[in-house]
Amino acid sequence: MGQLLIGRLRDAMLGIGQDHDLRAHEQLPVELARVHVDFHTCNYASLAVRLPRLIRAGHLLGSDAEGDRLDLLGQSYLLATRMLVKLDEQQLGWMAADRARQVAEAGGHPLAVAEAARNLAVLARRAGWEEQALSIALNAADAPALRASRSGAAERGLLIQSAAYSAARGGDREGMRELTDEAAAIAAGLGGTTALRDHGGFSLATVQLHRISAEFSTGDPSAALDAARALPPQSLPSVERRARYYADVAAALAQRGRRDECVAALLAAEHQAPQETHSRPAVRSLISGLLMSGRATPELRALAARAGALP
Repeated sequence: MGQLLIGRLRDAMLGIGQDHDLRAHEQLPVELARVHVDFHTCNYASLAVRLPRLIRAGHLLGSDAEGDRLDLLGQSYLLATRMLVKLDEQQLGWMAADRARQVAEAGGHPLAVAEAARNLAVLARRAGWEEQALSIALNAADAPALRASRSGAAERGLLIQSAAYSAARGGDREGMRELTDEAAAIAAGLGGTTALRDHGGFSLATVQLHRISAEFSTGDPSAALDAARALPPQSLPSVERRARYYADVAAALAQRGRRDECVAALLAAEHQAPQETHSRPAVRSLISGLLMSGRATPELRALAARAGALP
């Protein structure tokens, strides 16, 4: 499913081929809402059809609908970037992220500009450019426009927690914890979950989810598991975030050598979001590592078969 989605996004972004089922202009906002639901529920089979179609539709809208065109393309490219990051498709991810940035700036939407910067920071971190990723996120978080609304504050929180993850990847545990605490303070000040059109939401729970990944990235799986124990997964705002929780816990358990618990966490992730669990290269790599490093239980081999991770 992941490779199918990558291929269809690539062709839509390159303007190759055509879609014979493009929606009428007035139907596009409904299609965009469905695409967001597909992402947050990890329905990648539907996303592989709808998201490339939206990108094609956005490029075909005429100048008489310039505002709608920029909004549609901006939203579509932001979501495409997040999906390509998940699937570890760096080249196309950079292309989608840059287009999202250009469209957001042309449309003059501060939140979209900030979210595009956050995606660029993630890609920079994935490329091993931790300092640059940190700078991109923190510079975007300083934008005055983000201090004028609740949604702007939530976007600042997302950028700061992204910067915390970059600090973690750079080996700066103290900096990571300071930035994570700053993001948590913003979330506490907002109270509850702040829904964002370009993101599933921002809350104390989503900051804690990032803390799990960040602690693990500093080389401390025990601290990651401590952070996970403090977070009830049902408090997370979407299926996609809950699946991420279980996958992150599984990675930390694997590092601690707790194989049976690791497999149980992977099965919980699969129960939440099978298409997500089967598609993410990081999860499939973890499953393959378990197969090669010790006893393969029937449950593990069955999971590996479903994820296409058998040798």
